[in-house]
Amino acid sequence: MLRYQIVPVTPFQQNCSVVWCDQTRLAAVVDPGGELDAILSVVDAHQLKLEQIWITHGHLDHAAGAYQLAQRCQVPIVGPERADQFWIDGIPAQGGQYGFEVADAFEPTQWLNDGDRLQLGDETLDVLHCPGHTPGHVVFYSASAQRAFVGDVLFAGSIGRTDFPRGDYDTLIHSITQKLWPLGNETVFIPGHGPESTFGRERQSNPYVGGT
Repeated sequence: MLRYQIVPVTPFQQNCSVVWCDQTRLAAVVDPGGELDAILSVVDAHQLKLEQIWITHGHLDHAAGAYQLAQRCQVPIVGPERADQFWIDGIPAQGGQYGFEVADAFEPTQWLNDGDRLQLGDETLDVLHCPGHTPGHVVFYSASAQRAFVGDVLFAGSIGRTDFPRGDYDTLIHSITQKLWPLGNETVFIPGHGPESTFGRERQSNPYVGGT
């Protein structure tokens, strides 16, 4: 069974997630924006073996610690989709601007595309390309656990910003309604910031996409 623990990190209180297969104890870290010791303490507490780093998109608060974590643990960086490389390239400059202690650019070990699948022990997660917040944003979905790690595509009561370079509001709404809603109303999503919610709840009450 897929398990996870959310670890709020960085001055932005971004939701990094430690995700693991409870049969094999193999783990991945989703969006390590920083505070690597706090992330690794969760890995150690659950007696996990960190195998991969998964990145939803290239923004500073989600990816600034990926390179150092990969070097420290000798694991690959997987994702996002290739269109976010320009965001990743800008991480060092942004990190200095916002006072991040860890802020390194990198090239992922593996870029992801819509329809790819990620294996974590006995668990398989689907990759959905969901642009709009950034052009290369991806989402990780576990059908067996009915969980989706959506980064900054959708929040409880809100949606991702689209006023950044190469963001697009209509594209984001399309990603939510055409990629996320078909995963089912009961699916719980873990957003990049704030509390969890379900797609069904957001379809009913979210002021940006409610009723879609």
